[in-house]
Amino acid sequence: MRAEVRGGGVRPREGLSLRPVAPIPFDVVVAIWVLLEVRVRLRSSLHRGGARLERGSLLVVVGAIYGGVAGGFLLAGKVPAAAIGEGRWPLFVVGMVLMCAGIAIRQWAVALLGDLFTVDVRVRPGQAVVERGPYRWVRHPSYTGLILTCVGIGLALGNWAALIVLAVLPVAGLVVRIRFEERALLDGLGEPYRRFAASRPHLFPGLW
Repeated sequence: MRAEVRGGGVRPREGLSLRPVAPIPFDVVVAIWVLLEVRVRLRSSLHRGGARLERGSLLVVVGAIYGGVAGGFLLAGKVPAAAIGEGRWPLFVVGMVLMCAGIAIRQWAVALLGDLFTVDVRVRPGQAVVERGPYRWVRHPSYTGLILTCVGIGLALGNWAALIVLAVLPVAGLVVRIRFEERALLDGLGEPYRRFAASRPHLFPGLW
């Protein structure tokens, strides 16, 4: 977008807001997402049976998600030159749809795992591989949901710089996490997980 200099600062073109075009529904969906993520973390803390198979990658993915979200909101407010001009409403709608879809997919995946879901990687004696629901199509649907949510936030914020950060950082962190997690699950679950992993992609059918 074009920007103009006034009083020593750069301001966006007249009429172009640095906030989402419909801030109330956007804020509501973000708040729901945050509350559900807190619930997921609290639920996970109650089910920590089994051997913990990896350390460190949890810190990587948490830092990537938090850094991506915080950086996205910061850039949306501080880099008006990257604000989306034309097509902002349609992109906002697409972003909201992706946010809602991502939240739903992640919560679906977490609910199917039930007590087996933990934020760190653990394997219980006799644990079975879950292949129902979204696990029929991808190995890590809860991470797919996180990526869709973050990309949706970037689109809804209406800023290209925010979108790039919200897409790149979480994906990078989750790829690192998946590498560690799958190695640990192969060691802990053996051939059943090997067959499961061989029959479906990591995150998105046809991509990876």
